Amino acid sequence: MQRRRFKNILSFPDRLSKEAERLREEADKLPPGQEREILLRKARQADTALRIEEWLSSPGLQSPK
Repeated sequence: MQRRRFKNILSFPDRLSKEAERLREEADKLPPGQEREILLRKARQADTALRIEEWLSSPGLQSPK
């Protein structure tokens, strides 16, 4: 059995930012409560992952020698 492979159209940072934006828009439609807070937390996590990814791929970061 072979694994199905697919090619992502958007880069990883683009997918992260779009997911965070989607989660915030979905949270804005909900009344205050636990579900809304969960969506906002996931959006913050996506933003944090985006910042970490940018930091790791920055030219200033050197590989260990």
